[in-house]
Amino acid sequence: MHRTACALALGLLISGVGSAQTRGVTPDDYLAFETLGDPHFSPDGRTIVYTVTRIDQKQNRRVSQIWTVGADGAGQPKQLDTGPQSSSQPRWRSDGRTIAFVSSRTEPGAADGTPAKAQLWLLPVDGGPPKKLTSLANGVNAYQWSPDGSRLVVVSSTGGSDTVKSPSDVRHYTHANYKFNDSGWFDDKRTHLFVVDAATGAATQLTSGDWNDSDPQWSPDGTRIAFVSDRTGKAFDFGRNAEVWVVAATAAAGGPLTKISDHDEPDTSPRWSPDGQTIAFLSPPEERAHPEIWLASSRGGERSRMAVDDLDLIPAALRWSGDGKALYFESGLKGTTQVFRVDLQTRKARPITSGDRTVRFFEISDRTSRVLYAVNDPTHLDDLYVANLQALLDGARGRPLDTTRDERQLTHLNAALWPQLQMSKVERVAFKGADGWPVDGFLMKPIGFDPAKKYPMVLSIHGGPAGMYGFDWFHEFQVYASRGWAVFFTNPRGSTGYGEKFDRGIQGEWGGKDYVDIMNGVDAVLAANPWIDPAKLGVTGGSYGGYMTNWIVGHTNRFKAAVTLRGISNFVSDEGTRDGAYGHADDFGGDLFEKFDAYWDASPLKYARNVKTPTLILHQDNDFRVPIEQGEQWFRALQHFGVPSEIVFFPRENHNMTRTGEPKHLVESLKWQVYWFDKYLNGNAAARPPDAADKTLAARGGSEPWR
Repeated sequence: MHRTACALALGLLISGVGSAQTRGVTPDDYLAFETLGDPHFSPDGRTIVYTVTRIDQKQNRRVSQIWTVGADGAGQPKQLDTGPQSSSQPRWRSDGRTIAFVSSRTEPGAADGTPAKAQLWLLPVDGGPPKKLTSLANGVNAYQWSPDGSRLVVVSSTGGSDTVKSPSDVRHYTHANYKFNDSGWFDDKRTHLFVVDAATGAATQLTSGDWNDSDPQWSPDGTRIAFVSDRTGKAFDFGRNAEVWVVAATAAAGGPLTKISDHDEPDTSPRWSPDGQTIAFLSPPEERAHPEIWLASSRGGERSRMAVDDLDLIPAALRWSGDGKALYFESGLKGTTQVFRVDLQTRKARPITSGDRTVRFFEISDRTSRVLYAVNDPTHLDDLYVANLQALLDGARGRPLDTTRDERQLTHLNAALWPQLQMSKVERVAFKGADGWPVDGFLMKPIGFDPAKKYPMVLSIHGGPAGMYGFDWFHEFQVYASRGWAVFFTNPRGSTGYGEKFDRGIQGEWGGKDYVDIMNGVDAVLAANPWIDPAKLGVTGGSYGGYMTNWIVGHTNRFKAAVTLRGISNFVSDEGTRDGAYGHADDFGGDLFEKFDAYWDASPLKYARNVKTPTLILHQDNDFRVPIEQGEQWFRALQHFGVPSEIVFFPRENHNMTRTGEPKHLVESLKWQVYWFDKYLNGNAAARPPDAADKTLAARGGSEPWR
């Protein structure tokens, strides 16, 4: 357990919130959460390395550090890295004695000044300080060890103004794609592959050109490297034809390449078979289709073939079995996330994990026949588990998994915090949407639920729309429940986890049948739960969920409060200002210039005059996915029509603020939501916005802390 979490637990005990006195979840609890990531077996399968991320409140940032734990469950987790800077992407060397990682720390004794670029560092497992390996001009984005541990392939940027200084500071582009959410404005650098000597740190550039190369993967014999790149010359315009390529590991920059994939759609995730003869990869057979798993000769020149019959899932985290007879992948499935196995002889896929939970970070140790994975659910963040592979395979054939024998929990993050909190569990609510389609909803009761009382309800709509709600950890939902509100969330058409027909059912239906799906769910949950007060309904959502929030309040006055986060209000202006220009052609049967009326008809702004629901708009200054003008247009329209409304702009943040933004802003975003629903669902006229000055503190000459 980290010192920060322990200190928090002690503080809560001192303030009277002890293990015997539970409470609901608050926005500020985010600052105490520890999150697990990136676990990997050691080469001998006996130890697992992973990262734990905590919040440094003083610096308002996340810090990730490296930990290990025995795969047999013996002993306690051990923290290997205690530096003040984050460490990420830990990977074992083949001898098991060294772990490489990426960090932007500086070497001891280095002069202060410009922040260091993220570089590769080597950490001795048996003790001793880490040693910096690379000094690449633009740092390290990603990497992979060679099978023998003598080299690493690294993704790094090249070229640009660091090489030749321009006399101007303007941004100058000749391609349609010049910005991307998270990345910001594109510069003139390109990501390419380098091979780094593990002993000296000497780096040799392997690829070059006016394109980006990514996801390098060593062949089992260490002679070749597969990677992904769009080399059509259209990557920065409207191209989408990334391909899988193979290059010799000793080639000079610009050396000969072998093309492996043969599709017009983006090909991703190349993974070598154990014998090096085949490369599996992911690719949709046509635009907007779900990706399939394909197999191709690693020598190129042969037509690829599908690995699975009738795969109506979205595979991710692809990997081979040790004997080369099967593939494993992760996928969402009806509100859960599970691990699947593909038998290459039968061409069938089936889940090997189960339960109302989210399973991810799956990895196999061929030495021990153990598997590792992380598990979270609506009342717990991720923890690390190991299981016997054969037990999972037997379970997939019908024998129930014995969690006491076959599955073992290795970590217990947040163990000091969970006993202090009351959590609301999730109940599945099945109902019929438009056209009689079966749709899943999910309900959480308020903390302290009393069936004799009436409670407000908050409807939440996920982003995407290609997203999925279900049995996963959602901090905001627990906060809502702690405030005495029921929480209802759904997977309307357009959601993933229910097959391609359901996913693509959103096409031509933005604000149409998806709206019917959601409102049918509201009716169904109200009919089945008379304790929910139909006169006190709130609605919220981010991205597509923000769009649908805007749409709902323009088409019904049933909701008494709305909070829209980074939501589209006007498709006409959004198309030309977002990072994926003209990206909704499939949704509307053509681009903006072909189907202008369809884009305007689906825009909430067209119906702003109908809105009566008090609405809070939360948007980010640097949102390139749904530009800030979308929130501004919606706010000004609501003000124009006299709707009670407020807008909050978050500086420095992009579209992903509520996932990866500054911790202070993430917490404050939740407090804004609570403020608005408290004011309009609870009718609390005294509700204070999070930015309101504390008059008591001001009188004392103090300052406002994070609330």
